[in-house]
Amino acid sequence: MKKLSDATLLPQSGIRRMFDLAKNKENTISFVLGEPDFDTPKNVIKAAQKALEEGQTHYTDNSGILPLRQAIARETKKYDHVAYNPENEILVCTGGMEALYLSMATLLDPGDEVLISDPCYANYYGQISMNHGVPVPVPVYEENGFNFTYEGLSKAVTDKTKAILLNSPCNPTGAVAGREVMEDIARVALEHDLYVVYDAVYKHLLYEGEYVNIASLDGMKNRTIYIDSCSKTYAMTGWRIGYLAGPREIVSLMPKLQENVPSCVTTFAQYGAVEAISNGQESIKQMHDQYAERRKALLECIENIEKISCRPPKGAFYAFINIKKTGLGSEEFAERLLNQQGVVVAPGSAFGEQGEGYIRISYATSVETIRKGMARIQKFVESL
Repeated sequence: MKKLSDATLLPQSGIRRMFDLAKNKENTISFVLGEPDFDTPKNVIKAAQKALEEGQTHYTDNSGILPLRQAIARETKKYDHVAYNPENEILVCTGGMEALYLSMATLLDPGDEVLISDPCYANYYGQISMNHGVPVPVPVYEENGFNFTYEGLSKAVTDKTKAILLNSPCNPTGAVAGREVMEDIARVALEHDLYVVYDAVYKHLLYEGEYVNIASLDGMKNRTIYIDSCSKTYAMTGWRIGYLAGPREIVSLMPKLQENVPSCVTTFAQYGAVEAISNGQESIKQMHDQYAERRKALLECIENIEKISCRPPKGAFYAFINIKKTGLGSEEFAERLLNQQGVVVAPGSAFGEQGEGYIRISYATSVETIRKGMARIQKFVESL
């Protein structure tokens, strides 16, 4: 048999590994997956049902239905202060993941380097590598709010660097890149003629600080691919609706890539997304308020546990908890916690070398579950 492709080299996510270890265990409490526990709002479901009843079951443009692209354009102009032409600067994708993949497929030649934060969302490594690029981890530190710095980014740039991949609010750390950080990133991009791929899927889950879209800064719109999704914002993970926006000369290349992957995004789901984006502000507020309450409960629990600590996350729904004082590595901590107390967390090492010494907890679950799970973690830590 001939050798298979490099796909065989892609490792399993450390998050999924913990999920699989817990699958057949009883009485477990899971903080491992980043998925809202809310159901999709009823008005969104009704909009999709109406589209089905009206026969919206056929192919759409590769770029997505125009009403959805127009709704996205209105949203980005109002919330992000960036104007995009819905005709040729916006593409609807099967989730934010496909938007990331198409961005890398469009930008990268073999061997091109992409700067990513370390720690970062684990799938960034795969997205870049699958498109024959080279992920270059740039360490970010707790004392700097887990954000890029001008010095750190500049030091990592080489003649092969093509782009910076930015995620704010951030998975796994909950970090938010404020205006000053965004300006530093933009400065590096402009000085070295780099693109920025900005993953903003948690932008509506902000608890502290100011939301800034880097594309709104001087000179950045024409070198930024902005990515968002309905998954986290509207509790629509299973609908697989994401999108990207950027300069026409880049986005215009993507419909033919879309044609060769899913052809187009599910038609009636796109009509549901129109309703979500156009009339979803009340749902956003309700979910945001509950996440804020859960965040508060989680931080209160952490304060009562010796040997662990957490910089309060400014956005998203993750806490990146420092466990260095326990003396355990992150994988050992996570596995022993699962086996001894039935609590599933993600080891920080799943997100890069700089994640060692941390665990990630997703607080996209009820306050009751958070308090119950954290009581078990406290019992585990006190037993060490």
